[in-house]
Amino acid sequence: MPRTTTFDIDVLRSFALGVELGSFAQAAERLNRSTSAVSAQLKKLEEQAGAPLLRKAGRGLALTETGETMLGYARRLLDLNDEAAAAVRGVQLEGRVRLGLQEDFGEHLLPAVLGRFARAHPKLRVEARIARNAELMAGIAKGGLDLALAWQTDASHSRAERIARLPMRWIGPANLPVVRRKRGEPLPLVLLDPPCLVRSATTAALDRAGISWRIAFSSASLAGNWAAVTAGLGMSVRTPLGLPAGVRALTPKEAGLPALPALGLALYRAEARPAPAVERLAQIILQDLAEAART
Repeated sequence: MPRTTTFDIDVLRSFALGVELGSFAQAAERLNRSTSAVSAQLKKLEEQAGAPLLRKAGRGLALTETGETMLGYARRLLDLNDEAAAAVRGVQLEGRVRLGLQEDFGEHLLPAVLGRFARAHPKLRVEARIARNAELMAGIAKGGLDLALAWQTDASHSRAERIARLPMRWIGPANLPVVRRKRGEPLPLVLLDPPCLVRSATTAALDRAGISWRIAFSSASLAGNWAAVTAGLGMSVRTPLGLPAGVRALTPKEAGLPALPALGLALYRAEARPAPAVERLAQIILQDLAEAART
């Protein structure tokens, strides 16, 4: 009978964190371990894997093919381990967590997050609200929400945890030719009703490039906009995260339009020291978004 290999969760955590931070020295500091201890963990993991996990790339390190495979499994094992730990510790917790988020993330992120949270905390209730950025920020400021996943408009906000900078992209229909301007005609746009950060950034970029435009379709809902783009009524702009099947993100070269800036995505907490259940939901959201951003 072949010998079974059992991977150590602590070793996998050091490996995954080091890759995420781009520095195993930083990972050691974050985990309150010495650099030599983390190096020993990596050596042990490579011995168990039977192949190198890292290779030199310039002045830094990069994953080998085996390392990429190991990283994928490490993340899944760590998620399951953390979910199990939360479940056995948090089964007696009761109450509610009030979550607000952009419509971009409702269809794809919310079911996965709520499913994981419900399994870990069966007696806790999540009240989710899909809303625009201004409404989410008001909910955090006034205490109507415990957490909000929103575009970052104020980098100085003391309880905002930056998740990523997401590039805004031109969006066109998935199954139709890219919308092209006819000579002398303005570019047809499909955008959310104002006030809207993306709308303002889009029109400003076109104005700077000297490209005329018109609003072909405007809605308070992303779902309405995606239907209009799918039908070929015009071009839209959003980040690539959470796009439905009927549309696709285009490169600036493919769209023949100016490059667009990035949007900061942040998780806002209403309290500096949130309740354990609120913080657990925050960690699940951060993990799911980190995974989505990698794919």
